[in-house]
Amino acid sequence: MLSRKALLEEENAEKKKHTLETLAEGKVLKGVVKNITDYGAFIDLGGIDGLLHITDMSWGRVGHPSELFKVNDEIDVIVLKYDPATERVSLGHKQLITDPWANVMERYPVGARMSGKVVSLTDYGAFIELEAGVEGLIHVSEMSWSKRVKHPSKILNVGDTVEAMVLGVDPTARRISLGLKQVETNPWHDLAEKYPVGSKIQGKVRNLTEFGAFVEVEDEIDGLIHISDMSWSKRIKHPSEVLKKGDVVDAMVLNIDAENQRLSLGLKQLATDIWDDFFSRRHVGDTIEGKVVRMTNFGAFVELDEGIEGLIHVSEFDDSHGGGSPGKEKKDKIELTVGETYPMKIIKLAPAERKIGLSIRALKSDEFRADWEAYRENAVDGAATLGDHFKNR
Repeated sequence: MLSRKALLEEENAEKKKHTLETLAEGKVLKGVVKNITDYGAFIDLGGIDGLLHITDMSWGRVGHPSELFKVNDEIDVIVLKYDPATERVSLGHKQLITDPWANVMERYPVGARMSGKVVSLTDYGAFIELEAGVEGLIHVSEMSWSKRVKHPSKILNVGDTVEAMVLGVDPTARRISLGLKQVETNPWHDLAEKYPVGSKIQGKVRNLTEFGAFVEVEDEIDGLIHISDMSWSKRIKHPSEVLKKGDVVDAMVLNIDAENQRLSLGLKQLATDIWDDFFSRRHVGDTIEGKVVRMTNFGAFVELDEGIEGLIHVSEFDDSHGGGSPGKEKKDKIELTVGETYPMKIIKLAPAERKIGLSIRALKSDEFRADWEAYRENAVDGAATLGDHFKNR
């Protein structure tokens, strides 16, 4: 008489034989969960066990097989791979339902607002579960229009339910890009209405760099005062010569680029443009006094007003006028000294280029002509007087 153990072994052998005869890749079978491990579950198919790996249990995120199954559960599985030589069977469960990525573009069109749960945070973003098996990534750069987000955990927590906008879908790579800030109003788009170009704003200097100063206009919105827009006249080598961190300053809005989130501000634009003022008061032909501030091989730079400089080209140094032998010209070279003040004549004004041309030669020539005209007038008057004298005799 056979023992119970022998009967069970014989029964299992019959089951195994039947199972192996009908086993084939793609076949759907019913099985019973026999054992659960960290990497999957062993399923009794009838005299033979198959492995249902954790990655083939669900299209969604699975932390541990025990989240989905427990021992003795009866489940449907599909044979993914069968090796008769080793009698190894790989099983799948998620393959029995449609892959959620198959028509993901129809369900998640670009521009649509979707709700999901934060399932993971990394240094570069947050993964959002939109449905079982479908996750999207909110990159850290898409979390706020104005805040400088150093880490996603400053904005989101695992388990949070958030609303985000679909920015891009790649079914092949199984990727969905989401944006958190896109469901909110972009404060940069409102700036142009609040602060039109030419308007005056006030802000605190947040940071200084070699090329300018960043001024906080609103919470987390900075504008840049470039070093070239700090003074009309001073040659500023570093912004710290004019501003320091923490200063509250008034500035003019010069330009707003909402798309690139750039706000250009000007400090000097709130002050009178000393160049415009100079050009409005002076004209070509005016005589003016100026102090030589530096010499170059092509001329002398002269300070006419504070912050206003003009150039005397070397060709305008010479005091040239007729004299000496006929056909010859007498030229006396004028030596200019840095720090000395000289009278000169304005011979060119270029407001657009902010250039002023000066000449000492032209002034001397005017003086010569004035002396000559005076001499001629005196000569004519003298001749008339002499004629009257002889006429009256």
